[in-house]
Amino acid sequence: MNQRIGLGYDAHRFGGAGPVVLAGVSIDHDRGIEATSDGDLVAHAVCDAILGAAAIGDIGMHFPSSDPQWHDVASLDLVSRCVAMAYDRGFELANADVTVIAQDVRIDPHREAMRVRLAEALRVSIGQVSIKASPPDRLGWIGAGDGLAAMAVVAMQR
Repeated sequence: MNQRIGLGYDAHRFGGAGPVVLAGVSIDHDRGIEATSDGDLVAHAVCDAILGAAAIGDIGMHFPSSDPQWHDVASLDLVSRCVAMAYDRGFELANADVTVIAQDVRIDPHREAMRVRLAEALRVSIGQVSIKASPPDRLGWIGAGDGLAAMAVVAMQR
């Protein structure tokens, strides 16, 4: 069996009014995310992890922010498209593991809803999706409350 691992990362600064969208779940926050799409950095990191595992580029290559068709898109739709691209090349997802790095956006009350929404987009069971949070303890630009980031790892197999 051909197994692959993919790593994805995304970061955005805060800007404008909230909410913040993570893994397709709207989280009340006084500020939103600066982005051309819905700014769902969990979805963006997962997209890059899938594309990397399948060795088919990155999110910017397939969904460039310079193309108006991707403005205000629901990022979980991009996840579904990335899954379809990987499936077309014979890959299926074994699991996805995501870490959200945020100082003031609380993940815990939304974790299960995030797992459900992400699992649906990935076409897998909720038991194959993990979402964790890691606050930076006021260190760096994320710790100063200027934005947030996410890292994702996926395992895929042929």
